Amino acid sequence: MSLPYNKKLIPIAKELRKSMTKQELFLWSYFLKDYPIRFQRQKVIDNFIVDFYCHKAFLVIEIDGSQHYSENGLAYDDHRTDILSKYNLKVIRFTNTEVDKSFKEVCACIDFNVRNRLLIGSR
Repeated sequence: MSLPYNKKLIPIAKELRKSMTKQELFLWSYFLKDYPIRFQRQKVIDNFIVDFYCHKAFLVIEIDGSQHYSENGLAYDDHRTDILSKYNLKVIRFTNTEVDKSFKEVCACIDFNVRNRLLIGSR
């Protein structure tokens, strides 16, 4: 099953792949790129561009900078998560600081969520 996406966002997603944040690039380069189950970066889903997406596990990973912790940022992220969850997607979030200071734990959490979603049947 394909997820709906806004085709107009594809050029923006391509640009975001070229200008990933330091933390997104680190997570991609040192974990997700070679993870045994495929992840995509800057994936368009509905009217959003998610940082990372694993189709087999229906899992979205977001790496959040400080702008996500304002009142508006939190409300927008909640709204976005609500919409994505309607597609049976699970959204997990990590802060930039977590990626910087607790990288092994971030990777372990991602791995746990992928395995758990595959085990219980995410669809």
